[in-house]
Amino acid sequence: MKETTTKRPSGMFGFTLVWIGQIVSVLASAMSQFALTIWMYDQTKSATAMGLMQVFFITPFLLISPIAGVMVDRHNRKLMMMISDIGAGVATFGILIFQYFGILEYWHLYLASIIYGLGMAFQWPAYSAAITTMIPKEQLGRANGMMSLIEAGPGVLAPILAGALLPLIGITGVLFLDVATFLFAIAVLAFVHVPQPVKTEEGQQVKGSIWQEALYGFKYIFARPSLLGLQLIFLFGNLFAGISFALIAPMILARTDSNSLIFGSVQTAGAIGGIIGGIIMSAWGGFKRRVHGILIGWIWGGLTTAILGVAGGLTLWATALFLGALTFPLVNGSSQAIWQSKVAPDIQGRVFSARRLIAWITQPIAPLIAGTLADYVLEPALMTTSSPLSSTFGWLVGTGPGSGMGLIILVGGLFSAIIGLSGYFIPVIHHAEDILQDHDQLKPAETQLAS
Repeated sequence: MKETTTKRPSGMFGFTLVWIGQIVSVLASAMSQFALTIWMYDQTKSATAMGLMQVFFITPFLLISPIAGVMVDRHNRKLMMMISDIGAGVATFGILIFQYFGILEYWHLYLASIIYGLGMAFQWPAYSAAITTMIPKEQLGRANGMMSLIEAGPGVLAPILAGALLPLIGITGVLFLDVATFLFAIAVLAFVHVPQPVKTEEGQQVKGSIWQEALYGFKYIFARPSLLGLQLIFLFGNLFAGISFALIAPMILARTDSNSLIFGSVQTAGAIGGIIGGIIMSAWGGFKRRVHGILIGWIWGGLTTAILGVAGGLTLWATALFLGALTFPLVNGSSQAIWQSKVAPDIQGRVFSARRLIAWITQPIAPLIAGTLADYVLEPALMTTSSPLSSTFGWLVGTGPGSGMGLIILVGGLFSAIIGLSGYFIPVIHHAEDILQDHDQLKPAETQLAS
């Protein structure tokens, strides 16, 4: 197999450069999100209104994902990665302009969320597939551990930096930094060499119209019960976890009278847990049988999420979120490593997009379920000590503002843990790695590596 020579950084070094560019950009984006979350809650005082942010992000993401996966497989993957960064940068720039002129409305954030969702539809399959061509499969667990640090790492500094900078430069200044770091991330990505995948016989056989290729990702997964089973764990787990996590921010803000210091401290604790988990995953690589990382992680994560709903304060919330976040890199890194090692690289765009759609199909409704139950059912029912629900659950989740949301978080976490436990009783899930063949055992269709 002959590789295209290049003087641009590649391999683990090139991947590390891209990783640095992304973590800087995500840090600034997390600062913007922190500031805008507090701004949004102060504007609306509604869990439903805040939950709609997730709905407007995830719905376009899911709708376009199958097409995005085809585009990732058909075209240069580095270009596809850039598209997502450019889209997010444009959306943030729009919010910056509205804020600068003093005309920002909360529904503008919904429009921005749509653009973020469209861009992310290209980013996730492109980055996931690019890692497969840049990193040896033995290093996939560690590389995915590093990627998990992008999600968790900025969360440690973002609330602190945002809290320190907001009085000095305001939301406008924070948004400006966000736009600048998008440009930095794009520049780093342009500098690095990202190899295109070797073409396989399997990949050559599925060529057709864009719609046929988009459907192929689903056919591929449904033809392999082990892959489908793994995704059903994420589908149902994400439903209940999504309901719970949609309410964590409004619950804390409701219980603390919008105390940004407490809210930021809890977020920071969760981010520290994610960082430590990511560092451990980067050094360790996860269980030898990666399915254990997925199932044990879901069980542990669900139980710690349930604890978040119990009546308490900063110490309880911070501890629970810290312990839960420890397992996020283990769950996601283990899952990524299985899929990256089992699915041929030249079809990963299509298959990974279908995979994400299956896992996230319930996400548009999870915040709506959470917000509706909170605003119209359980929050009013647990507002006073005299109600029947207060008599039954008040000792556990308390009464007053935020208590109804706490009960929803508790129940959602318990169901998430049960979903993870169920995987051990389903052989096609528990033994997935033995049943599925590694993609490097497949025969290449061409000996020339695509440039």
